[in-house]
Amino acid sequence: MGLAALGLAAGCSGGPGVAARPHPDRARDVPSEARDVWDERYATAEYVYGKEPAEYLRSRRHLLPAGGEALDVAAGEGRNAVWLAEQGYTVNAVDISPVGLAKARALAEGRGVAISTIEADLAAWDPGEARYDLVVVFYYLQRDLVPRLQAALRPGGVIVFETYTTDNLAIPASYGPRNPDYLLRPGELRALFEGFQVLDHLETRDERKAVDSLVARKPGGP
Repeated sequence: MGLAALGLAAGCSGGPGVAARPHPDRARDVPSEARDVWDERYATAEYVYGKEPAEYLRSRRHLLPAGGEALDVAAGEGRNAVWLAEQGYTVNAVDISPVGLAKARALAEGRGVAISTIEADLAAWDPGEARYDLVVVFYYLQRDLVPRLQAALRPGGVIVFETYTTDNLAIPASYGPRNPDYLLRPGELRALFEGFQVLDHLETRDERKAVDSLVARKPGGP
């Protein structure tokens, strides 16, 4: 999870069985206040958001590329990144919190897989161009990052995106953000990926949260 979910502006691959390690591509000027918020949250032996992947990601496995390079954005403690590694992807997990990323590496090692971690402020981080076959973003909304993520996908690559909507404001028990700047507006998620092929789109609202979920493919590719 990233800092935008709290209303704050904003984390070398080896084969299976190789201990995960920090990626050398570490941002030098990570904002200390933002980093400290998440470091404090993750500074517990428990995994705050659990060790299992987001259900939407797991249940849409059939829509994802068979393998390749994957990027987990605002990866937190690594639950999604580690699951992707278990599916055979070469995974980079980026987040602002070194504490969260250390837990992500420990989770990967315990599961017998490897991930690479990148400590970075997503407000300034550049994921590169045409580098990834799969990008996943869960519970993090930074609108000006979206074009960079689109560029980071190879032609034919897939993005999986899920986060809170403005309907979340009407759910008193929700643990999501209350600042509407960090909530998707009606129809916004599909609009952000206009020109992509929508493989799946789901709007969910229950007593705990209101979220919008999307799987979409970048044009081009084989």
